[in-house]
Amino acid sequence: MPSPPNTKYTKSGDIHIAYQVSGSGSEDLVLVPGFVSHLEFEWDHPYPAHFLERLGSFSRLIRFDKRGTGLSDRIGGIPTLEQRMDDVRAVMDAVGSQRAALLGISEGGPMSVLFAATYPDRTSKLVLYGTYAYRAWSPDNPSGRTEQELRATVEWIEKAWGEVGPGDIWAPSGVSDNAFLQWRARFQRLAGSPGAAVALMELNQQIDVRPILPAVRVPTLVLHRTDDRVSAIGQGRYLAEHIPGARFVELSGDHSPWVGDTDAIVDAVEEFLTGTISRPAVDRVLATVLFIDIVGSTERAAGLGDRKWRDLLGAYYALVRRELARFRGREVDTAGDGFFAAFDGPARGIRCAGAIAAAVRSLGIEVRAGLHTGECEIVGEKIAGIAVHIGARIAALARPAEVLVSNTVRDLVAGSGLEFEERGHHTLKGVPGEWRLYAVAQAR
Repeated sequence: MPSPPNTKYTKSGDIHIAYQVSGSGSEDLVLVPGFVSHLEFEWDHPYPAHFLERLGSFSRLIRFDKRGTGLSDRIGGIPTLEQRMDDVRAVMDAVGSQRAALLGISEGGPMSVLFAATYPDRTSKLVLYGTYAYRAWSPDNPSGRTEQELRATVEWIEKAWGEVGPGDIWAPSGVSDNAFLQWRARFQRLAGSPGAAVALMELNQQIDVRPILPAVRVPTLVLHRTDDRVSAIGQGRYLAEHIPGARFVELSGDHSPWVGDTDAIVDAVEEFLTGTISRPAVDRVLATVLFIDIVGSTERAAGLGDRKWRDLLGAYYALVRRELARFRGREVDTAGDGFFAAFDGPARGIRCAGAIAAAVRSLGIEVRAGLHTGECEIVGEKIAGIAVHIGARIAALARPAEVLVSNTVRDLVAGSGLEFEERGHHTLKGVPGEWRLYAVAQAR
């Protein structure tokens, strides 16, 4: 994982605004986040970290947590668009940025539109992603969200904010990735409370920047994904049609820019800002990936309480890392109770998973594990690619105390003495074709 930049603070009126600067590009890019954010925790998962690294590869990336969210001061009430613009100017002043491109994501879009129209001398270009001019449905805004849809979202936030489970409309394609779900749940808890999230959601339903769209005179790019359930694609088309000279690009995927083909989003932003696309060089290597997590972790954490759960996780982390070292595994990432590791041999990966599954019983817990061997992309200290996604999907299908592997892994360990039980053919979400999976019957 990349080392996150230092978090600093500046004052906007009486409010302390947290910000970070990363990247080494020649043009300043201010990322205006969605309705909640957390500067530091966004670096703790490979999906958002990759997104931020790519943006910083061609820009000086300036990020901040809006007042009331993340690491910025909590406030009474809900900030106005004017106050949010003050916060952007305060951060730009603090980092010595006289003029910058703005990337407004989701709820950050309307404020970015207003900022660009109000301060064209400080806005070089405007990029809008997954956003809208007016969120609420009306006869003249048929792509808007109805009162019923808003109420359903509010009920979900009040009931399940910060928990692992289905119903997340921001990144529904990530529901089979347990490590991401664990990270996402903690991100929500750190970024804002349920009450703050609900208040922001309700306020955003009232904001309407449609009348000022013709006043935006800076070059504008509108990006929107086809299956966005937070902001329908018609909202993006409306923005592009009413901002003079705006360019519209339709992409595949759902709302969260961190999930799915993140590079397609960043490629479009880079080309718009610089005129070229220059992805970093990527090496490739064959590796066996292992995903492992605790069975029933949410219920166990609730039953133990925060302190005892932290103690249990500490013992679990130490045990897993001990076994990884013993079997020459490399820790790639952790999120909550999930571990992602890589091995240079599938048999070692299987035996390591089996050793972990046996050892954690002394802690009174069970784990599930999944392995796949395939060609992976090496980007810095991380590995990525379809093989990684396959491994994560397989792990999500494993039963308690089970080590589940792909047919590729089973075939590669022939003659090792490892035994397997067939688990049938499965469709892995987002992965073409059917996959034949096997449970390890003798993992040590």
